[in-house]
Amino acid sequence: MSKINIEKMQFYAYHGCFKEEQVVGTKFEISITVDVDTTTPSKTDALEDALNYQELYWVVKAEMEINSKLIEHVGQRIADKVMKTFPQVQALSLKLSKLNPPLGGQIEKVSIELSETRN
Repeated sequence: MSKINIEKMQFYAYHGCFKEEQVVGTKFEISITVDVDTTTPSKTDALEDALNYQELYWVVKAEMEINSKLIEHVGQRIADKVMKTFPQVQALSLKLSKLNPPLGGQIEKVSIELSETRN
């Protein structure tokens, strides 16, 4: 089993509980790690035998474009969609960060981390 990491994907999105956040938006950062068996693609050197990183990125991007109030909701949607779209993914972990959250002070980011495992 191997771990594939796509690190620090950045998106501008409209997630938040405050009306201003859903109008003005803010920057988000996502890193995702997926556990997959890379035995076959490591021997064949063929993309069709591997997890396509670009397709994984597009799944994350599509979910980021759907407005939500809570980053917990966005993160779980991404995890669910990745597990559904890529049956070769045995487990995943992701970190979703909201940069410069409007909490009344100077804060770099707030983040959630979650993990999923295929049953």
